[in-house]
Amino acid sequence: MTPSAAPLPTPDGPGSVSGAPNLPAGFTDTFTSRYIDSGDVRLHAVIGGDGPPLLLVHGWPQTWYAWRLLMPALARDFQVIAVDQRGIGLSDKPEGGYDAGTLAGDLIGLMDALGHQRFAVVGHDTGFVIGYALAADHPDRVACAALAEIPGPPGATPSPPLFVPGQVNDRLWHIPFNRVDKVPEQLVTGREDIFFGYEFAIQGGTLPDDLIAYYVRLLSNPRALHGSFGFYRAFQATVEQNERRKDRHLSMPVLAIGGQASHGTHVAEAMQTIADDVRGVVIPGAGHWVAEQAPEQMLAALTAFLAPYRDAPAAARLPRPEAAPVR
Repeated sequence: MTPSAAPLPTPDGPGSVSGAPNLPAGFTDTFTSRYIDSGDVRLHAVIGGDGPPLLLVHGWPQTWYAWRLLMPALARDFQVIAVDQRGIGLSDKPEGGYDAGTLAGDLIGLMDALGHQRFAVVGHDTGFVIGYALAADHPDRVACAALAEIPGPPGATPSPPLFVPGQVNDRLWHIPFNRVDKVPEQLVTGREDIFFGYEFAIQGGTLPDDLIAYYVRLLSNPRALHGSFGFYRAFQATVEQNERRKDRHLSMPVLAIGGQASHGTHVAEAMQTIADDVRGVVIPGAGHWVAEQAPEQMLAALTAFLAPYRDAPAAARLPRPEAAPVR
């Protein structure tokens, strides 16, 4: 008889539910932190609620915590799974595997381990890119996708030129910077508050100082800082994958979300070129950080979009024939 695997430890510290600050009232009554072996990596996910599965994928430089203001309401209708991406938060931080195809594969492994064959996904920023890869590579698994706050997946939609107006450059300069080997860690170490503080401030709208300080704290160690750059250092592989994905339009419903003070209508305009069923929404008054700057408006948009998935008979949420993942 094969011995059973040793139980995984309980996540703790400031990156977990038990250690995160300023959570909504009653949050810990519904949600718990768990480690899940997804195949190649162990992922940290915050899970709670009842209903069909809903996967939330954060952006950079955030963690699962970015969704905290939406999660209690969503948990009334869904089992909510808010995950830390590979390299981020309490998830494993290996040297490689940060291209969108592999990151999407991590999340397929996560949902397999949780017993969910078909699910809805919400992705923001880098989570948008991963959510798109999930939907394109695994259309049998993704019932619908809400993707927020970038003007389309890089490589699947036109990229901005190298030389752009100053205001745009200020918001995008981190992408080529983060792709450079070693130098970002050398320059940012000890100055995390300056670097990440600028990024939070420049992307439209404002976030409270204590919230930014919390994210900076989670990033202020060598492994976390290195892991946070992993997505960008695999950027070329992701672009090449998306150049192949774009020829296979998404067929499931897609909600394209833009912040009024950020990417606005450009999100929907980009997704209409690579998906067949796109609804667009612009969140009034919000910049890039839509789930934290305008949680009520974001929740209203998601609730309306997810209603058909929520209300569908269980049989309608079974997998369809699988397409080959892009690598």
